Amino acid sequence: MFGTHFYHKKVRTCVAIFGKLFNNLYVVRPNSQVKVPLSYAPKQKFLERIRDNPDLDNSQVAIKLPRMSFEITSFAYDPTRQLTKISNFNTIGTANTNRQKFYSPVPYTINFQLNIYAKTQDDALQIVEQILPTFNPQYTLTIKPFGTEYPAFKEDVPIVIQGLSFADDFEGALEQRRTIVYTLDFEMKVCFYSSINNSEIIRTAKTTLFDMDGGAGGDSDIALERIDTNPNPLSTIGLADSDFGFTNTITLLSDSSS
Repeated sequence: MFGTHFYHKKVRTCVAIFGKLFNNLYVVRPNSQVKVPLSYAPKQKFLERIRDNPDLDNSQVAIKLPRMSFEITSFAYDPTRQLTKISNFNTIGTANTNRQKFYSPVPYTINFQLNIYAKTQDDALQIVEQILPTFNPQYTLTIKPFGTEYPAFKEDVPIVIQGLSFADDFEGALEQRRTIVYTLDFEMKVCFYSSINNSEIIRTAKTTLFDMDGGAGGDSDIALERIDTNPNPLSTIGLADSDFGFTNTITLLSDSSS
């Protein structure tokens, strides 16, 4: 079962499209407009870097706010979206003598956490209010699960917002830097696909007609004729827009049991 290498880069694609949703947000102030940086990093990493420099007079080490970070927090199997195991599909193969078989995907949910860091409530709320109306409570994106290799295949990926919380460390020494953190939890519904296999196309169908119990004593069957069915012309087998007909060749058989 294992040993056949395949890699559809599904998790990388999910991280990329999730980050792209939030990479163009701005905070507008009376005399300036600031684009909010976005990074893939754990929340605790940013909080530690922000608190490394509590002195407001030294801004060379501390992270400039506002900014955002996001990360994957968990994976979970989603049985409510599981299709039957026979829900496979096929497409044109590498030649007109074969086809490529795609197995039924396995549904999972990927949980993301988006964190917004700001020094003032106004900056933080500007970012939050640009995000919340988009999710009602979900926003659906369309991706190509197999990339440019199979551009015709597309998949809808719902992203559902699960909750919003915030923390404010305003209680502290007067010289300590204030950090407001809004945390938004999201759930992305994706499907993981197995390897893609090549299978041969049926090029000939053979049918043998028998006279049941027609042999001596009525204890055997007699083969009467064989019908060979082939697409015509053979060169169109496997083509998506082929409109070939069929050629039937009938061969009379001798009266012998088979």
